[in-house]
Amino acid sequence: MQREAASDLPLRSRLIDFLIQSSLRLQLSPTEKYTALSIFAHRFYPRFMCKLEQGNDMGSWLLQPLRESNLQLFALVSLWISNKMHSSPALSVKIFKSLGDKSISEQHFTIRDYSEAEVVLMQVVNFEICVENIAFVYFEELLLQFKGVAKVGELVNFEAGMDIMDLLYEKEETTMLYANPRFLAASVLVASYVTTVPKQKLEFPVLPWVKFVTGCEEVDVAEMVREILKHVFHLSCWNLKSGEGNSYQ
Repeated sequence: MQREAASDLPLRSRLIDFLIQSSLRLQLSPTEKYTALSIFAHRFYPRFMCKLEQGNDMGSWLLQPLRESNLQLFALVSLWISNKMHSSPALSVKIFKSLGDKSISEQHFTIRDYSEAEVVLMQVVNFEICVENIAFVYFEELLLQFKGVAKVGELVNFEAGMDIMDLLYEKEETTMLYANPRFLAASVLVASYVTTVPKQKLEFPVLPWVKFVTGCEEVDVAEMVREILKHVFHLSCWNLKSGEGNSYQ
């Protein structure tokens, strides 16, 4: 799954890519990465942009004037918060600062700046960082269940599922799919199944099984999978009706 060059992406997409690449460099777990994406992409960034458009005073030089480097700092702070939530012992803020020194070219931020940015981020999101419903966690659990009932589950590429979820963060409209994490997880599982399992082995009735396990309607999941694959592979036509193209039903 090829990505556009970071320099060709709009600001928001570049920031998402920066966060994802930073999580890889820090060797954070997928749960930490997706928690940070939830904090940054669902809470901080949209609320910050809304306040900015309304002309509200941000109250901190870290948010005024708007610079990509400042927002990169907040992406790293989102990872820092997530790491503290999920890991014990957590990584030192010095590790995040060290990465920032290497990857943020426009400005140099101090340890104190990271601490101030954490407070500012919490204020922008009204201290709402509850991230219990994460699509990745549901996807991981669903794939484990799938492997327990069908041998073909072992052929579903776990990393491909994560790649799909990463790519869905590229655009704001596809990020909105995360508003229903269980439904998205079910759809990502099916998308991973039809794209990574060899065609000759696509015999398991995955849609009825997903409906049985999650309660999601088959037609709704099929439609969501079609939309996901159109975005991920930039396809204009992908028919998932009645087994046309793939025998996933």
